[in-house]
Amino acid sequence: MKRVNWGEEFQFYYNSEGYWISMNKEGYYLTRGKDGDYQSFISANELFEKGRIEGKSIQEVWEEVEI
Repeated sequence: MKRVNWGEEFQFYYNSEGYWISMNKEGYYLTRGKDGDYQSFISANELFEKGRIEGKSIQEVWEEVEI
C-alpha cells in the first residue's frame, strides 16, 4: 500500500486474471485487464479496503496475487 501511495503502479494476477492498480490526480484505480472494468477510490487505503476482486477486498487476496 505504501508504494501505491507513492504513485507506483502495479500489474498483477489473481486466479490467472490480470489487473492494474494505477493513479492520477483524480484518484486511485483498480482495473480488470480483460474488459477494462474499473473501480475508483480517493486514496490507496480506500482502494485496498474497498476494492473488490471476486467479492473480496484487495487486502484479503493480496498474499495470493502474482506480481
